[in-house]
Amino acid sequence: MAELLQTALFGLPPARVGKVREVYDLGDEMLIVATDRISAFDVVMANGIPDKGVILNQMSAFWFEYLKDVCPNHVLSVDDDVIAQRLNQPQPEIKGRTTLAKKAKPLSIECVARGYISGSLFKEYRVQGSSVHGLTLPDGLVDSSKLPEPIFTPATKAEQGHDENISFAEASNRVGRETAELVQRWTLELYAKAVEHAATKGLILADTKFEFGETPDGIILIDEALTPDSSRYWDASKYEPGHAQPSYDKQYVRDFLETLNWNKQPPGPLLPPEVVANTRAKYVAAYELVTGKAFTGS
Repeated sequence: MAELLQTALFGLPPARVGKVREVYDLGDEMLIVATDRISAFDVVMANGIPDKGVILNQMSAFWFEYLKDVCPNHVLSVDDDVIAQRLNQPQPEIKGRTTLAKKAKPLSIECVARGYISGSLFKEYRVQGSSVHGLTLPDGLVDSSKLPEPIFTPATKAEQGHDENISFAEASNRVGRETAELVQRWTLELYAKAVEHAATKGLILADTKFEFGETPDGIILIDEALTPDSSRYWDASKYEPGHAQPSYDKQYVRDFLETLNWNKQPPGPLLPPEVVANTRAKYVAAYELVTGKAFTGS
């Protein structure tokens, strides 16, 4: 299987390159291409995961459509034929991995909803106790405990290094109180609806990250939605609080990297074939469970 690690689309100016996505400015719109790159510990690996970009794009497309009644989003089209007409030039390498989107100015915060305590928040809870970033959490929580109710935990958007959890008050200082209250409400509503759907598929959606952007018409949901790159999906039948849960995401890659003598600085190491294959299988499984569709590849 071939992997797409970078793009250079004919007739378009160079893209703005992120860890995974490449964004082309089309004037009044933008074209977002999801590559097969994979990052861990904020470093992009030397090789990618074949079809990962297609999975991310199509899984996001499913969720943007499913959740469109909660809040507006940036999607104009994910139809390859519509996009090909917009580009006026065949670009077969981006089939299935591209979104034509509205332009928006991203907010300076990331919006995280959590129904379970895991990852960075659990690490902070162990150090700080029940009062974390202005939240009052129950005593005695263990790794992967279900929270009494979902919580909103905004984070900074770091250009370099790790994002950091912040309080709602700090988020309000960054984007304004009215905007912070709006995206908090939308984040929890989006999460609640997604949790219900995931449960019907035998999945626990432990947490997820959303991004929002400003447009002349108001705030909209942007970037990606509920992919394995931005969310923790657990197998409900295997859920067992007290330790980290097996998940449908790149945790498998992180676990492999922890076995290496690598300082977690660029450049990222080459992932061996078995790690690539097993990670791809987790992404495919997540897509198929959530969407109810067989993944046919790019």
